[in-house]
Amino acid sequence: METVAVHNAANAPSQSPERTHNRPRNAGMELDLSWVLDTRVNLSATERRVASLPGRRTVKKDAQAAWLLKAVTCIDLTTLNGDDTPERVKRLCAKAMNPVRADILDSLGMSGRSITTGAICVYHRFVATAVEALGDSGIPVAAVSTGFPAGLSPHHLKVKEIEASVADGASEIDIVITREHVLTGNWTALYEEMKEYRAACGDAHVKAILATGDLKTLRNVAKASLVCMMAGADFIKTSTGKEGVNATLAVTLTMLRAIRAYYERTGIKIGYKPAGGISAAKDVLNYQFLMKDELGREWLEPDLFRIGASSLLADIERQLEHHVTGAYSALNRHPIG
Repeated sequence: METVAVHNAANAPSQSPERTHNRPRNAGMELDLSWVLDTRVNLSATERRVASLPGRRTVKKDAQAAWLLKAVTCIDLTTLNGDDTPERVKRLCAKAMNPVRADILDSLGMSGRSITTGAICVYHRFVATAVEALGDSGIPVAAVSTGFPAGLSPHHLKVKEIEASVADGASEIDIVITREHVLTGNWTALYEEMKEYRAACGDAHVKAILATGDLKTLRNVAKASLVCMMAGADFIKTSTGKEGVNATLAVTLTMLRAIRAYYERTGIKIGYKPAGGISAAKDVLNYQFLMKDELGREWLEPDLFRIGASSLLADIERQLEHHVTGAYSALNRHPIG
């Protein structure tokens, strides 16, 4: 293969595998109901903004390869299936440590760079398996807890599940909120629930899954985002991946602007994680463009941006191979687990 040097300082992946837990936690704030209740979203303006994005933002060739490599470092490589096994999780961990084939990295001029995914995301049952398989790689294990995906287990059991996942070595916890609190406008209940989850996580970072496809309106999405951040969420996340509608660009724009508003008021930078349905390299680029436009370059790093995905990595690797060879290979040549 011909060597293609990918040099783009704005988007080059970090050389260090220690990519998380290097910024202050979100301590939260008192619930400001006036701020929540005054929140509005202009639906038509939001739709126009995201519809125009693909036509206004594009990258090609080496620049595209650099953006896609950056996306790899932000993937929470995920398996959340009823037929998961320890061996599948171990294979997924092996892929997380070496997400792009060495010959492709060599051809991109990236040999010797430490490129891993942002995290491994599994059910509580497989946290200890993943921690052992990842060893000293520096890749964190994220556990989906609190009765994922519906979040309708008894509250005390959801808290116990968080504590058990942390005890098994999870350094990130993806919790699911009770959608009922949003749909009935019970913001105090949502705030108190999120605060208890945050406390149960201890030193582990917490991502609040809003299940935006169940929240009916963008206004609800914006309000739920603010309440979860006020209660101490380190990340806000779109979806479990199990809803009928998962991550969309309109929901993303709404949540990013809530993050910006929270940062402007508190000085705390909150991370963002779209999840569900992001399986093509061309799609993840739009999320990256929107992140940079709305929040700035710093939010393209894995300590502030994650992508919940299972099949996305295979398509990115396939696109990178095409970039260096000029030919597309079959997806089965890029297994993820």
